[in-house]
Amino acid sequence: MDKIDEILTRGVENIIPSKEELEKLLRSGKKLNIYYGIDPTNTKLHIGYAVHLRKLQQFVNDGHNVTLLIGDYTALVGDTSDKESERPILTYEEIKENLKSYRQQASKILDFSKIHLRYNGEWLSKLEFKDVLKLCQYFSLNDFISRELIRNRLTKGDRVRLDEVLYPIMQGYDSLHLDTDLQLGAADQTFNMQAGRILLKSTQNKESFILVNSYLIGTDGRKMSKTGSNAIWIEDPPEDMFGKVMSVRDDLIIQYFTLATSLPLEEIVQIEAELKSGKNPMETKKTLAHQIVKELHGSHAAEQAQQHFENIFQKQDMTVADVPAFKISDLSTNPIAAEALLVETNLAPSKTEAKRLIKDGAVELGGEVVEANEGIEVSPGDLIRVGKKRFLRFI
Repeated sequence: MDKIDEILTRGVENIIPSKEELEKLLRSGKKLNIYYGIDPTNTKLHIGYAVHLRKLQQFVNDGHNVTLLIGDYTALVGDTSDKESERPILTYEEIKENLKSYRQQASKILDFSKIHLRYNGEWLSKLEFKDVLKLCQYFSLNDFISRELIRNRLTKGDRVRLDEVLYPIMQGYDSLHLDTDLQLGAADQTFNMQAGRILLKSTQNKESFILVNSYLIGTDGRKMSKTGSNAIWIEDPPEDMFGKVMSVRDDLIIQYFTLATSLPLEEIVQIEAELKSGKNPMETKKTLAHQIVKELHGSHAAEQAQQHFENIFQKQDMTVADVPAFKISDLSTNPIAAEALLVETNLAPSKTEAKRLIKDGAVELGGEVVEANEGIEVSPGDLIRVGKKRFLRFI
């Protein structure tokens, strides 16, 4: 398998209009305009985004003109493609705060000396109302309301804001402005990415392509989400990242190797064969966690994170499954005060005892000692320890 074959198959669900046409274009040697966009609706990026970022870097390495687009203007509306209700409305000040460290996080995967970083407010903010009217004429309302999640909301009598109808058009204009040959995204973005194809074809008579990547499953078995509590964040501390990966279901090991690492496919095929032949998934998952941490934090951090995990679990003669689980949704709030966390999880009988344990340095979350009066935000996969033998993992 050569590099173009891998780009077009690894973690890829669909290519529009066809894989054969895109492969022919890539093998022609033509340098393409390629982009992937992220709306800054949160301050952090999870490793599900790394699926697309790695693919972008592969195109960079092949000499294409690649752009990482930050949707500072589309975030004013918010994409509802994978949401059963309308998104909270963000102010532009909140959006600017969210995106402050996006480049730093993405730079763990992308070489920004060879990639363009753009913000769609550069062009969307300059459109006049007559321009928006012209763009709307290429689409029908039926196209939007026929989408399953939108149709369900309307059927239930839930509100669908009128500006939500404009979101696909805004994203489509991004493609038009960037003279896009190829856009990357997840399956739930297909409708929005198709808007770009429509505008390019209608206004420029240009054929463009969509590469649909698989999405990564989170620690709770659902699609990983930056607005949910099931994410493994790109900037998670190594110990936390290692522990969260270890909490992922065994049947997702190969998916994580394929989507969340750069390990060669030949090695992943071998790993899958070993699992099918009866190898202990626990050991394979440690290899996975080590690989993910190594790629994002370095080899030394990965070694330390694995040692930390083994000190907690294997020297206690237990596995992740042996540790009692606690649902984050059962907490009164999240973030939560440290003392309240211990009481609500029954790790301390009272706030007085909780304060004593914290004062004595007997409480650790993710390998870090918990301080008095500290506000704590917990995520699925986080492990809390009280004393030497009392553990609890959050799900």
